[in-house]
Amino acid sequence: MQLTFDTVQPLSIFEFNQRIGRMFSKADWLRDVWVEGEVSNFKRYASGHAYFTLKDDRSQLKCVMWKTSITRHSYLPTDGERVRAHGSVDTYIDNGIYQLYADVLQPAGLGDLHQQFEQLKVRLQAEGLFDSAHKRPLPLYPRLIGVVTSPSAAAFQDIQNVLTRRYPLARVLLSPTIVQGDSAPPRIAAAIRALCEHGECDVILLARGGGSIEDLWAFNDERVARAVYESIIPIVTGVGHETDFTIVDFVSDQRAPTPSAGAELITPDMSELRASLFDRRLALADAMQVQIDGRRSIITAQRRSLRHLSPRVRVQNMRQRLDSLNTRGHTAAHRGIERLRERIRSQRRALDSANPANILARGYALVYRTGDNKRLSDAIDAAAGTGITVQLQHGLLKAIVKDRSLDG
Repeated sequence: MQLTFDTVQPLSIFEFNQRIGRMFSKADWLRDVWVEGEVSNFKRYASGHAYFTLKDDRSQLKCVMWKTSITRHSYLPTDGERVRAHGSVDTYIDNGIYQLYADVLQPAGLGDLHQQFEQLKVRLQAEGLFDSAHKRPLPLYPRLIGVVTSPSAAAFQDIQNVLTRRYPLARVLLSPTIVQGDSAPPRIAAAIRALCEHGECDVILLARGGGSIEDLWAFNDERVARAVYESIIPIVTGVGHETDFTIVDFVSDQRAPTPSAGAELITPDMSELRASLFDRRLALADAMQVQIDGRRSIITAQRRSLRHLSPRVRVQNMRQRLDSLNTRGHTAAHRGIERLRERIRSQRRALDSANPANILARGYALVYRTGDNKRLSDAIDAAAGTGITVQLQHGLLKAIVKDRSLDG
């Protein structure tokens, strides 16, 4: 039968890729697959996802690893490295390609080490060595810092440089040990226990510079992990680079990405402390000034109150009142005396007006009967022939009444 465009309904590209994807999803063995090859074009994007290609001498495979899987890895490959990758294969419908969605990456040939790492990690986690309840807070201002590392390592010099610059008040006590090789784990564990027995350190920094997984393997040893867990002193680990994770990082109280970062983690910054102290000193001075001003106001008010209650003030007030009363008494007495004087003067004037001598001085005279010396005020009392005495202002006149008139 001959097919023509009129008799065949074509699939869209999206539908075609969808059907291919369904074929992949039905293949169970593609859900759990391990592959091995050389890494090329490895690139991690700002989203956190990584895209790369695995190849051998005859073919290549597109791969992607999501951020959620990357964060669980202490190891990420670089171009040219040979790795083992685990994941599932599926199609990316938009581009019509199939690719490996990797969830595990291991350096080729080191699979046994990673398996040992995961097995020990699971076992120690089940025992509770990683529990957050066991994590202890770090001291804010350590006086003595114990360091467990190799004295000849660059990491120790980096730690000293950071501590000298950042917090020179702290002293450093080195518990030396080798940090690499088969004999390193018991030596590292013994160095940790030696600081615990010393007992004066405020915090311990367990450190080593970066290296390969074999170089850092001593820090994946169970003996070291248990020494960290049993330490009576808080321990900070700074092992390898930022992407390197070891067993002791999960057991320690805090993990730092590098030895230098560990030195920064366990110490405050002196410059920040100075700035904080300066701000607090200003705040304290302001608070003290406010308190002083407030107390000064209270004292001033109390002093005023005491001044009013003081016996001296009361005596002074009494004296002033006495002076006022004395002045008022003198004034009242003076006024009373003046009033009496005025009365006396008035009465004297009245007496003067009534004084016969004064009356006589104005030309009047007093007339008495000579016989009985009775003062006469009516003519009827002196009949004709009666002897009378006339008293003038100066001298007396004797006379006899010759006649009298009774008319007014």
